[in-house]
Amino acid sequence: MHIDIVSVVPEILHSPFSNSIIRNAINKKLVDIHVHDLRQYGLGKKKKIDDYPYGGGSGMVIRIEPVYQCFSKLLSKRHYDEIIFMTPEGNIFSQEYAKILSEKKNIIILCGRYKGIDQRIRDHLISKEISIGKYILSGGELAAAVVVESVVRLLPGVIKNQNSIITDSFYQKESLIAPPIYTRPSLYKGWAVPEVLLSGHHKKIKDWFYKKTMELNKRNTNF
Repeated sequence: MHIDIVSVVPEILHSPFSNSIIRNAINKKLVDIHVHDLRQYGLGKKKKIDDYPYGGGSGMVIRIEPVYQCFSKLLSKRHYDEIIFMTPEGNIFSQEYAKILSEKKNIIILCGRYKGIDQRIRDHLISKEISIGKYILSGGELAAAVVVESVVRLLPGVIKNQNSIITDSFYQKESLIAPPIYTRPSLYKGWAVPEVLLSGHHKKIKDWFYKKTMELNKRNTNF
């Protein structure tokens, strides 16, 4: 899988992609991730990438020219299955969509900044708009890192134990929260592991997991 991320502040993404699962996936050549500095495509000597909005209003807007030039260069090298813009106004990202993206070959992710981006970028250059929640960040970089982490861990060979993936919360179509999990010691500071999990009775354990899953999903609500 090949992922290109376009950002005004690419330094934010250096750490998330140089550690843990992402780093291992890159080292195994299971994913190829490139972060591009949009300022390299800026206008004039000062590499200008933003300007005041037409019609007035506060804040600065990312211009279309640098984004178009960056995308044109990337598209000259390969076909992209999706060109994604990270925005709180987009469709809420889900485990189901992470699975869909994990089956793609090439994707571009554009990270917003400032007041936003010229609407023509969204109208003519973007194929999907994704949000990780209805709240505002200073830019789309951290949201992009969340999406990439969620997608890359689903690629075959990234995580050795595939059973660990299919038992994750929200992996199945029902989008259920996974039940509570425990490990050793069975008793710590008076806090005990539920006896049924220590019983070795598989049906009772399965029933307990199902019951707890249903309880958690019934209780889980958005703020």
